[in-house]
Amino acid sequence: MSGIAAMEFRRGPGGSVVALRGALDSQTLPPIWSGARAAVRKNGALSLRVDAAGVTYCDGSGIAFLLDLLREGTRQGARVTITNLAPRFAELLGQFDQARLGDEALPSALPLSRIERLGRASLQFAGNLRRQIDYALRVTGCLWYELRHPSLVRWKEVLSVAEQMGVKGLPVVTLIAFLMGVVLAYQSAVPMRQFGAELFVANLIGLSMLRELAPLMTSIVLAGRTGAAFAAEIGTMKVNEEIDALTTMALDPLRFLVVPRLLATMFVTPLLTIFAGIVGLIGGGLVMLSFDIPLVTYFKQITGVVSIGDFTGGLFKSAVFAYLVAIIGCLRGLETEGGPRAVGQAATRAVVSAIVMIVVFDGLFAVLFNLLGF
Repeated sequence: MSGIAAMEFRRGPGGSVVALRGALDSQTLPPIWSGARAAVRKNGALSLRVDAAGVTYCDGSGIAFLLDLLREGTRQGARVTITNLAPRFAELLGQFDQARLGDEALPSALPLSRIERLGRASLQFAGNLRRQIDYALRVTGCLWYELRHPSLVRWKEVLSVAEQMGVKGLPVVTLIAFLMGVVLAYQSAVPMRQFGAELFVANLIGLSMLRELAPLMTSIVLAGRTGAAFAAEIGTMKVNEEIDALTTMALDPLRFLVVPRLLATMFVTPLLTIFAGIVGLIGGGLVMLSFDIPLVTYFKQITGVVSIGDFTGGLFKSAVFAYLVAIIGCLRGLETEGGPRAVGQAATRAVVSAIVMIVVFDGLFAVLFNLLGF
């Protein structure tokens, strides 16, 4: 209901009067609300009457306005009454306890003790962990279902994501792997040369690059590059309500958005890991040339100490790391709430969470491989 609302304040020998007329609703009240409160606050009289004879319409916003005038007048010590209000509006106003309008605000809750804060934090952590495990299991179930039914996989989307990750991420992975091989070779060869054992630097580089550093560094690069991209893309879709649109059309967001990205990540990451391992070995070999060790001797030493188990172990870890990067990036995107700022926060959380989980699982693999004698 639209219209014009007006307020007139009059002082008289018997007290002050606030005369209202017109429609009192959410569209007409904003221009007069603050002025009416100020007039009541500066009243100074012991009696204040709100004359509603001219009110033609009053909805919930109008009732809130009247109650606000009553509360403000009561706080100023005046006796406030509302007169000439139409019966249908008075019935709505009567549903509220006007006697408690001057009550003080309820005291704030007492501060929580350390035990209570710890308990709340533990419950919140347990709830988040349960939701994340449930999400991971649902994604794994969708992945298994689509692997059993390849015709349902959105292969075009998989190839597009794989291109973004693999082809465009290859230069960064190459540079980091090469420099890692160079640094590792230099840092190892200089002290070992004092004992005439610089040849065994090849053993260190071969095992470290293929078994540990190649999958670890590749996954960390993808966490910062791909995980953040997944979170930003899906987070933007969530903010724009595109995820809700998919659900409305009976399309599962996990199968439609998450699974293609997961497949692409788990396919590309082992390939990048292989390439990173080779480039890292080449970087170490170039350093060993400066120590008068031929490349033939260098690579022969590596092939003698690195087994197929070390190579496959690195590939297995890279696949697990890829799984973590993909599902965490997509999860942070699906959890996005709010505007553009929330999208940036989701991308940051995706990168941090993915790197932390990569390091945690890398430590678990180190312990597990040692126990298995692998």
